[in-house]
Amino acid sequence: GVCASWFNAKWSKTLDMRMQGYRQKEVRQPQNATRSGVDEPLDDVVLVNEQAIEKLTEGLISHYVPELQRSKQALQELTQNQAILLDTLEQEIAKLRECNSMIDLNSLFSEAKVYHSKLVNIRKEMITLHEKTSKLKKRALKLQQQRHKEVLEREQQRERELERERQLTAKPAKRT
Repeated sequence: GVCASWFNAKWSKTLDMRMQGYRQKEVRQPQNATRSGVDEPLDDVVLVNEQAIEKLTEGLISHYVPELQRSKQALQELTQNQAILLDTLEQEIAKLRECNSMIDLNSLFSEAKVYHSKLVNIRKEMITLHEKTSKLKKRALKLQQQRHKEVLEREQQRERELERERQLTAKPAKRT
């Protein structure tokens, strides 16, 4: 496909440039030239025609392109798997954050329970104190009524005693 044609064009240019370089080296070097300064002939320089270069390029491409395509597919799969893992990781992080907020809520609820029990205890104490004060008020009212009654009885007793004394006191006789 597109990859093969691009790869073909790229390798064809590269091979053409190298072959031109070999051709130039072949032309420039004298016939009795050697590689390392020792009298060895240049046996490995071979002239290749354009069709051979084309077939070699196609062969090279057909050899490497399937492996490169498999590598490309494997990289795409790895990228997809990585994206899935990132999404999963983000979801797990969100769950952890939610758990932390739930822990905070749980501590708030336990704190609310403590304060609720304190309020219930205060209410019970207030009811007990109200009952005690009501009883004390009733007792105080009874005592006040009893004292008032005693005061009235004493007053009446005193009046009776005064009346009795008046009756006992000598009265001048009336003259007729």
